[in-house]
This record gives sequence, C-alpha cells and structure tokens, in this order.
Amino acid sequence: MNRPREIGYTDGLLADGSVHRAYEDGRQEWRRRGTRHVVHWHDSQGGSGTDELLGMKILKRVLADGTVIYGRDIGYGRTVWGRGETVMINRTSFGGRMGAILVGLGVTGLAVTAAQLPPLYLSPEQEEALRQQQAAQSSSSGSDGGSDGGGGDSGDPSGDQGGDDSWDSSWDGDDGGWTDDDFG
Repeated sequence: MNRPREIGYTDGLLADGSVHRAYEDGRQEWRRRGTRHVVHWHDSQGGSGTDELLGMKILKRVLADGTVIYGRDIGYGRTVWGRGETVMINRTSFGGRMGAILVGLGVTGLAVTAAQLPPLYLSPEQEEALRQQQAAQSSSSGSDGGSDGGGGDSGDPSGDQGGDDSWDSSWDGDDGGWTDDDFG
C-alpha cells in the first residue's frame, strides 16, 4: 500500500457554464465541457489539456505537449493518479465530504492499494475498448449523473485534473450540467 499526497479542491460554476476549480495548494483551473466524455482545461500555471473518462473509472489526461497520464476514480470523491503519488479529493461533492467523514471515523483508510492504481500505459486498442464500455454503461444507466464523486476528482503529479461522461445527460440541467462527477 502507498500513502499518497492528498490535494483537495472545490468547484464553482461560472456564469458562462464553465467551472473554476480551486486547489488547496493554491493552483487554479478553469474547465469547460467538450463532446461526450471530454473536459478541456487550463490552469494558473500555464498548463492545459483534456481529461477523458474512458470506462472502468479510468481517466485519461492529455497535456498540451502530448504527455498522457492516467488516473482512477476510487470512490468517495477521490481520484488517484500515476503510481499513487497523488490523490485529488473533491471537497465540493457529497462523495468527497462523506469520504472525509468516513476517514475521520476510521471506516476507510487513506492508503491506496495496488488494485486501485490506474494503468501506466494503455494501447490505442485498450483505450477504445474502454471508451466503448463507457458508452455502453452511459446508455444503460440513463440520466443518473455519474459515479460517486469520481468525475469531480482528478489530479496528476503535474497538478492537472480529470473526467467522467456519465454526466453527459445532466449537462443541460438547471445547474449548467456540471455535477459532482465532472472528473476531478
């Protein structure tokens, strides 16, 4: 097991329908929804890229320079990146707040197990299979709004964040379509 560095964040919906994300380490990020399971972002440190929910709670982050980093939603508003060095915690979502309560009660630990780690590398064929799986899951789940905080959580060692497509159907809702699950 690995005890990762934890970085919390909160999301705020902006008037134009995009989201401002503020991290506890002082970074800021602005996120806007693209097509399907993709979120485009840029941050206060000059970084930019896209986050995509591939399926099986795996997130793909592509930085502007082409670097690819994978993350995995591990529940309760947490997303683990890379080899478990960093866990992003969505303090805005119910899942993230519930996770903090459970940790405080000793119900769930903060350590990341090997089974929770995202892949280091996926072939284009593996990524496409995961996209197909996510598309099938999204179409069968209806307008559920997503997993338990996974979409709102993402983070990688470079300080960038990730996504979820189960929120696709809720995009046009009263809240501008952003949910707790818009890849953290």
